Amino acid sequence: MQGSQLQRLVEVMDRLRSPGGCPWDAEQTHESLLKYLLEESYEFVDAVHSGNRIDMREELGDVLLQVYFHARIAQDDENDPFTIEDVAQTIADKLIRRHPHVFEGLEVDDAADVLKNWEEIKRAEKGRTSALDGIAMAQPALPLIEKLLYRAKTHDVSVEIPQTIEGPADESAVGQALLSVIAWAHANGIDAEAALRKQAALVSAQIAAIEAR
Repeated sequence: MQGSQLQRLVEVMDRLRSPGGCPWDAEQTHESLLKYLLEESYEFVDAVHSGNRIDMREELGDVLLQVYFHARIAQDDENDPFTIEDVAQTIADKLIRRHPHVFEGLEVDDAADVLKNWEEIKRAEKGRTSALDGIAMAQPALPLIEKLLYRAKTHDVSVEIPQTIEGPADESAVGQALLSVIAWAHANGIDAEAALRKQAALVSAQIAAIEAR
């Protein structure tokens, strides 16, 4: 049943994008759909936080639609077409390669070993040599900073942090500190997202400079 419904979605998308289908769907591009991919992802996050299983199923379906929609658009590309089957094959192959402890008998002690192996395999596959390789600089500033700091740590790059907040850190304390900083920025007419993004650019430049030594 599951497989037949996925195939049904392929057929529905093909009907919508084909002559005689939906004019709006037919004129969409990868670029025009990006905002919907982000929007639907955030709506699924909200559904998970609410614990509403009906909303989770619906919003996850909307995210799945975006995957199928982009794949159907890609199918019409004149230079490098691919289908949803190609997308599924690519991710299945990647999962097998990245989980040698499951598919090749590699022994690991815990989840930390799994994550370490994942990063090492990924780095080798993509020929990455820099901590900055593959980081999506367009993502929101907060996860961008977190990713930069994580990559710097895993690549043994010592990044200088301008100021460190003292005291024990837990979710509540960190949340209050962030709220305080954002409120401080707002009161002074500063865009906190833009300010943090500029700091992310400085951290990125610092990592690049250290690696170039």
